[in-house]
Amino acid sequence: MLRPEALPSQWRPLNMSDSLSENRRGFLRHAATAFAAMELATIPSAVAQSSEQATRVAPRIKPGTNTSFGALRQIDAGLLNVGYAEAGPASGPPVILLQGWPYDIYSYVDVAPLLASAGYRVIVPYLRGFGTTRFLSSETFRNGQQSTVALDIIALMDALKIEKAILAGFEWGGRTADIIAVLWPERCKALVSVSGYLIPSPASNKTPLPPKAELQWWYQFYFATERGRAGYDKYRREFAKLIWQIASPKWNFDDATFDRSAASFENPDHVSIVIHNYRWRIGLAEGEPKYDAFEKRLAEFPVITVPTITLEGDSNGAPQGDPSSYAKKFSGKYAHRIVRGGIGHNLPQEAPQAFAQAVIDVDSF
Repeated sequence: MLRPEALPSQWRPLNMSDSLSENRRGFLRHAATAFAAMELATIPSAVAQSSEQATRVAPRIKPGTNTSFGALRQIDAGLLNVGYAEAGPASGPPVILLQGWPYDIYSYVDVAPLLASAGYRVIVPYLRGFGTTRFLSSETFRNGQQSTVALDIIALMDALKIEKAILAGFEWGGRTADIIAVLWPERCKALVSVSGYLIPSPASNKTPLPPKAELQWWYQFYFATERGRAGYDKYRREFAKLIWQIASPKWNFDDATFDRSAASFENPDHVSIVIHNYRWRIGLAEGEPKYDAFEKRLAEFPVITVPTITLEGDSNGAPQGDPSSYAKKFSGKYAHRIVRGGIGHNLPQEAPQAFAQAVIDVDSF
């Protein structure tokens, strides 16, 4: 259980001494444990982390408290020069936080300092086609297929000399973290994935869904057309804002919050990467043959063996699977949490304390 002296200083009772009664000690322990679980509902209980394991509690934070990462860094890694934010001690256990679409690294602007304060080395990279990340060669095919994005992160880990890290993400980032956990489990210490098991294959996407379900993927069909490509290129900000509003219907983000992320869509490769990603997913665009072996493996929908916590917001307006449909895809220690309070698709930015706590907790699985 949490010891009172293990709590952050701002949560410790005044005049604490060794003469505290057992009743008071018990009260403090239970209060700390309850605080750590606030806003979280964890299922199934058989695999949930017990209070005996909980040793750290992420501080409460109001979403939007932080508005900047400070100076970004750049490093050559694989096919890219990657832009990334870094926080926390260089010697700390590494955590890599992976963004979604149409979002960017600012989804983690409140999460990163929480994890840094807990002693982690936090890396938050722009994916290919976003922010300050650039291709090293103009000749490189602007490929958005899923395995290439995962390979980008492996190359980044190599460039930063990170052998193994906790990987955490949502949307494209959750998929990328899932893929690394499958293909390179030796590089993934543990996993936090919003909306669970996100690995698709073009073959599986050929099966039609009922009309109501297909409607949720309207932008995928829009992107399949040249009109959609031109429309997205012309109206990137308007398009992204609409997705934010649909996917997080109860998130009252302001213009400044949106504008900080929307700036990353001005990347010169952004449209090419996004369009190829969605066309590849439904079998309308070819990938590169050199990645065929990876995609063949992923098309088998292999189980994830590393310790995992999956998360879902209680007001996610984006397409999502029922947690029971993917629970068996995680064969290691596993827990699922519903994050309550009107939390939508951009879970780390809408509920940073809950996301950071999941990273801290999965580290002790």
